[in-house]
Amino acid sequence: MELIQNTADLSAYLAADEVIDHHHPLVRETAARLAADAADSYEYARAAYEFVRDTIPHSADSGDPRVTWRASDVLALGTGICHAKSHALAALLRAEDIPTALCYQRLTDDAGGHLLHGLVAVRFHGAWHRQDPRGNKPGVDARFSLTGERLAWVPDPAAGETDYPGLYAAPHPAVLTALRTAPDRPHLWKTLPSSL
Repeated sequence: MELIQNTADLSAYLAADEVIDHHHPLVRETAARLAADAADSYEYARAAYEFVRDTIPHSADSGDPRVTWRASDVLALGTGICHAKSHALAALLRAEDIPTALCYQRLTDDAGGHLLHGLVAVRFHGAWHRQDPRGNKPGVDARFSLTGERLAWVPDPAAGETDYPGLYAAPHPAVLTALRTAPDRPHLWKTLPSSL
């Protein structure tokens, strides 16, 4: 699948905003700590990915009802769904000048419907590489890779699942609205979009 930038301006994928708030002191502090042990930007990107994947539990896996959406809040509270964790990873990567996009998959849910899953794509070697910081669990073994995707799930078109090729500089508005207005995660599951 060819990934498509939603804006031609690569600097948009380095920008800070209210969601990917890499100007926030906690994001900067976390990025500096991770960068201190990395020899280069590739090692840093892997370290940031593994930090978000492994040290911030997916709130559905941990049973945490809180909803986070701003990168600094994900880091401060240590919880988030896939979209929130993607925002946190994007902030950490952009803090070290690594162009990072948000991207999405449509997957089946446990209730026979569909849900929108959030990932990131990082730009290295002149190309975009998708990464899934959701967090591993039995049956899920996502890994950082620049030589072939190691995502949590591969969509099944026969089940109505799909990869969306768009690379977003900011969260999709429908996703962000659902995250910002949900009082808790059970409510969020009812309001998150099932497709783009």
